Amino acid sequence: MNAAQLAFFRQRLLNERAELEAHLKEVKTAIASHERDSDEADQASFEEELRLSLRQADRESRLVNNINAALQRIENGEYGFCEETGEPIGIPRLLFRPTAKLCIEAKERQERKEHHFRKARGE
Repeated sequence: MNAAQLAFFRQRLLNERAELEAHLKEVKTAIASHERDSDEADQASFEEELRLSLRQADRESRLVNNINAALQRIENGEYGFCEETGEPIGIPRLLFRPTAKLCIEAKERQERKEHHFRKARGE
């Protein structure tokens, strides 16, 4: 991967991280500003919205961690290479998932193993 491509992915990751961090801040503010003296129906509605927001915030927090790891791989010169095989991941896959650590073949193997493991456990 050349320097311009690395710069593109670095900026894309930085932009995505900034958006996620802004959204996480909004969620925290909304939770903190909720008035607790509302009626039961309003409280139940808020609690359901809160549950969904917390699930989304958890996913976003994990994605921020993955973005930070990808940025670190850019700094280390390891970005764009499969952690399992050492082969290039490929620009199309990185455009789709810029935090990817595995090439498509390695990811497919991982998913087949996970599916096989779940089937063996009877899930």
